Amino acid sequence: MSLDTRPPRQRPARQVATPRERDEARGLPSRSLLVALVLACVALMVVDSTGGDESPVAPVRRLVGEVLGPAQAGVATVLEPIVGIPDALRTNAALREDLAVAEDLNRTYEQELLKDPYDANRRRELEGLAAMANDSGYALAPARVIGYGSAQTFSSTVTIDAGSDAGLRPDMTVLNPDGLVGRILEVTSHTATVLLVIDPASSVGGRVGDNMENGMVEGQGGLATDDPLELRLLDNDVVPERGQAVVTWGSEGGAPYVSGVPIGEVAKVFEELRLGTYRATLDPYVDFTSLDLVGVVVPSGGEGVIEPGAFE
Repeated sequence: MSLDTRPPRQRPARQVATPRERDEARGLPSRSLLVALVLACVALMVVDSTGGDESPVAPVRRLVGEVLGPAQAGVATVLEPIVGIPDALRTNAALREDLAVAEDLNRTYEQELLKDPYDANRRRELEGLAAMANDSGYALAPARVIGYGSAQTFSSTVTIDAGSDAGLRPDMTVLNPDGLVGRILEVTSHTATVLLVIDPASSVGGRVGDNMENGMVEGQGGLATDDPLELRLLDNDVVPERGQAVVTWGSEGGAPYVSGVPIGEVAKVFEELRLGTYRATLDPYVDFTSLDLVGVVVPSGGEGVIEPGAFE
């Protein structure tokens, strides 16, 4: 039996790769090349910054700008809408908020415009009542017409928004800035019913023109009547003249009518041959189809009353 005396086979030693070999295996430039490139870039920046327009790098820079400039512009054109989307969204939200505010303001202005004629008319009527109080010397309690009498009642009445709580009572004179409206028929605590002078049940003593001839002014049927007021003078020999003004002559104690309130003017004159008398129709100063603010003649000193001279 023989023994193998040969030495054991040894494995070859493993070789270790150098850093340069590892970079080359990865496809990367060598570290020395990178260092050289960095130093070259730094040198070019120094030369370019100190040379200004005469820098040796300037022609290269211009060439690169001419080549890459159009490409950059094209890319910017394509990307600008996309990049601006967030700002556009924020801008649209702000615009919507501004639009909502503008619409609210517009509605407010429209309401003010619609209300403006009403407020202007009310101001004019208040000023007119103040002028009437100053001219007549009567204290007036202002009230607003809130309804007309029903046609089924065959009477010409209106309802006002003041009653006994405001010191009103039946047989008080009611007027507006243009003239005589009527007299109070009945009251509740907060309202009153006014019989208009154009109603057939109404009869008012009147004085005519400069001669102050007395007569009776009677209603002739209401709002739809062409000649709603008729005048008959007490002196049958006196002939009324067209255009003469007629005012109240007044009742004892000022009820139901105070004196000196304008009623209307003579419009037509008729001779009644059989009776040997004259009668006339009047155009009332008051427009009874558009009554709004009125004044009730009340004693002075009441709360909320328009006193003579108060607005002078």
